[in-house]
Amino acid sequence: MLSALANLSQVTELRRKILFTLAMFVVFRAGTHIPVPGVNASMIEQLFNSGNLLGLLDMFSGGALSKFSVFAMSITPYINASIILQLLKVVVPTLEQWGKEGVEGQKKITKVTRYGTVLLGFIQALGMAYGLRMAINDPSIFSVLLIAITLTAGTVFLMWIGEQITAKGVGNGISLIIFAGIVSRIPDGLHVIYQYLQAGTINALNVLLFAVIAVAMIVFVIAITQGIRKVPVQYAKRVVGRKMYGGHSSYIPLKVNQAGVIPIIFASSILMFPVTIGQFVDVAWIKTVAGWFAWGSPLQTTLYVLMILFFTYFYTAVSININDVADNLKKYGGFIPGLRPGKPTSDYLDKIMTRITLAGAIFLSLIALMPNVIGWMTGIEGVYFGGTALLIVVGVALDTMKQIESLVLMRHYQGFMK
Repeated sequence: MLSALANLSQVTELRRKILFTLAMFVVFRAGTHIPVPGVNASMIEQLFNSGNLLGLLDMFSGGALSKFSVFAMSITPYINASIILQLLKVVVPTLEQWGKEGVEGQKKITKVTRYGTVLLGFIQALGMAYGLRMAINDPSIFSVLLIAITLTAGTVFLMWIGEQITAKGVGNGISLIIFAGIVSRIPDGLHVIYQYLQAGTINALNVLLFAVIAVAMIVFVIAITQGIRKVPVQYAKRVVGRKMYGGHSSYIPLKVNQAGVIPIIFASSILMFPVTIGQFVDVAWIKTVAGWFAWGSPLQTTLYVLMILFFTYFYTAVSININDVADNLKKYGGFIPGLRPGKPTSDYLDKIMTRITLAGAIFLSLIALMPNVIGWMTGIEGVYFGGTALLIVVGVALDTMKQIESLVLMRHYQGFMK
């Protein structure tokens, strides 16, 4: 372990990148404590609990939303814009063509994503300012517009910080900002557990059980996140001029959890929407319907699992095009042993993808339900562990470690990961 850390300290460029990333984290955390002008923050904090959509968004923002700071919307509009563009690639030929143009095409997509972030951010900020107008000291149109512009500027600044981390720091900047926001809530969770112990509601065995389940879940998530199905591929020999190419074996890595955390985000956002509406609308039948979708109710749990299964298959089909994979194999002289190129290959890959996607969907459903299970088994309520947060934290940590490992291996024969 000490030798691994020594390898890290010897790479000057890596030290500089890590320090820059940490400095950006400090800026991000400082911004979460700068309040939006003209807002009663204490009144807004009362609206946040574990049963509404605002609570989920507050988790991603690292508590900035409950404080209604300039970073209250976090990087959510950027994520929404990125997801929308990825979905539009299936139906808009121009976007699909840009995706195949390499670096230049990616620059165009990034530019459109930025504009989309500003547009979606301003719309979301207007909705938030209008919906929370009871907490605005002067609920005039000018005040609402000022708050919307401030929140949008905060999101754009976070987007810029994320891009700077990607360019000058370590890892994907946008993902690391979400990671930092989620990890910053750990002290609050530990404080809640300490309060339970002080009140005598739970004992040391409950805390030990919680810790054991937490470690087991982390190991389980790492195993599935890293899990792939290797489909063997053989490349035929080709003679180009005086050189011979091909003739080697490789494989196609099909991820078990290809959809990542997106299905849980989609499903939870849709199911939390009625509960959130029920809090703001004082109508009897709306509140009754919202009660049916209360977090942990039988209807909510059943729909939650079904939606996760559906969105896992949907997003996997959007994110990976099996026909393109088969066509690229054929184009470069590759084939799966025992199968002819073209449709037989695509049918085979589609069959494999369907099976492993089912395993990934079941995995996501189990992880999404674990916070309820942990609360039932340990009696510790109000500490969110599992679901979206755990998947994001583990996924970002693994990707960042891989990038650090590659930087170290460029200058040393031995990295820091075993």
